[in-house]
Amino acid sequence: MASAELEAGIPRAALTRFARELAGELILPDDPGYDGARRVWNGMIDRRPRLIARPSGPAGVAAVIRFARDQGLRLAVRGGGHNVAGSAVCDGGVVCDLSGLRGVHLDPARRAARVQGGATWADLDGASHTIGMATTGGMVSTTGVGGLTLGGGLGWLMRAHGLACDQVIGVDLVTADGT
Repeated sequence: MASAELEAGIPRAALTRFARELAGELILPDDPGYDGARRVWNGMIDRRPRLIARPSGPAGVAAVIRFARDQGLRLAVRGGGHNVAGSAVCDGGVVCDLSGLRGVHLDPARRAARVQGGATWADLDGASHTIGMATTGGMVSTTGVGGLTLGGGLGWLMRAHGLACDQVIGVDLVTADGT
């Protein structure tokens, strides 16, 4: 971690404090899994962030946002990592990788699902189909639920049921100031 830390230009104390607050995985350029962690679906995107953080929950997501802001670093958020333009990864900044937050919790009585920020449509479809539920979702199963929904959400069922964003009944949100 020491050489990657110096290369990244982030003070040791700030990085140590951040790693503690993150309560997740921190991947630096010298780490063996760095190249795999920075890849996204579009193979033409080849960006190199200073660090990749994989939080284990909402508090960790908030810590990533505060750290990037406090260090004056660009922030990219990776949900499913499918975005064609590659906005899930940035050069020289921090990637908040939500791939460890892929939980889908179903409420059959309400016919509703609670989906974590890193879940893909394959995760949601796989869970919801077991109880006979379906919603407007992406046309590609590796697309992240959050990103597609925030962008409106075109999908196979949209003519009958509207866009994915039309189906949202609530969100838990970490704001840009890290709260």
